[in-house]
Amino acid sequence: MTGSTFEEITADRPEKSLVEPLPRSGGRNAHGHITSRFRGGGHKRMYRRIDFFRRDKLGVPANVLTIEYDPNRSSRIALVQHSDGEKRYLLAPEGLRVGDTIVASDQAEIKPGNCLPLRAIPPGIPIHNVELFPNRGGQVVRSAGSMAVIQSKEGEHAQIKLPSGEVRLFHLACLATIGQVGNIDHGTRSIGKAGRSRWLGRRPHVRGVAMNPVDHPHGGGEGKSGQGNPHPVSPWGQKSKGLKTRPRRKYSDRWIVSRRP
Repeated sequence: MTGSTFEEITADRPEKSLVEPLPRSGGRNAHGHITSRFRGGGHKRMYRRIDFFRRDKLGVPANVLTIEYDPNRSSRIALVQHSDGEKRYLLAPEGLRVGDTIVASDQAEIKPGNCLPLRAIPPGIPIHNVELFPNRGGQVVRSAGSMAVIQSKEGEHAQIKLPSGEVRLFHLACLATIGQVGNIDHGTRSIGKAGRSRWLGRRPHVRGVAMNPVDHPHGGGEGKSGQGNPHPVSPWGQKSKGLKTRPRRKYSDRWIVSRRP
C-alpha cells in the first residue's frame, strides 16, 4: 500500500464558510433504483465550494493562505483571500505556495495560479481548469497531475492538446489557469487493501462468471466455465469491450481536430 506524504498540506481544518453537507446517493437515482453499481459506505465528507469561474474577480489580487486536502477530488485545493476580503477555494497548481499572490487578469504574469484568457497565454505553456466555452467556468483538465498545452492559434480559436491526447479547438476568450494541477503522484499510488477502497465508498465488484445465470449472461456452468464465453457483455447483454456508445454525430464534434489515440 502506498499513499501521499501530505507534506504540502498546511491546514487540517477547512474554512467553515466554504463547506456544505454532501448527501450520499449510494448509486441510486431519484426513484431509489441503483443506476451505478458497487457504491455505498465510505467516510463522511463535507463539500468544499471551489471557484472554477474567477471572472467576477478579474483584476482583484488574492493571497494564498493555506494548501488543503480535499476528499472530493484528487487534486489539492488552495484557500485564497482577495484584496476585498473575500475568501475562496481554488485548485492548487504544482509550485503554488502559502504567501504567493495570484490574480485573474488579461495582463497577469505567466506564473502558476494566475488566470488569463487563452489569447494572452503563449503556446507551449502548461495550463489547467480550461473553459470549454466562454463564461461557463473551467470544465476540463482539473484532476491531479493533469495539464493541457496550447499548440497553435488561428483566427478566434486555439488548438489545445488535452491530457487524453485529443486536440480540440477552444475560443480565445475562454479562461485558463497557468500551471499543472498539483498532487502529481496521485496516479502512482497503490490502494493496497480492500478496506481502503471501502473508505472511498467503493464496494466489492463481483465478476459475472461468479454469478448465477439469472443474474448475468456469464453466470452458471459446472465449475469454472469462463473460457467458453462469447464476447464479454454487461449484465444486460451489451458488449462491454470495444463497443462504441458515443453518439455518432454530437454537437461538439466540430471542435475536435484530432481524437485521442
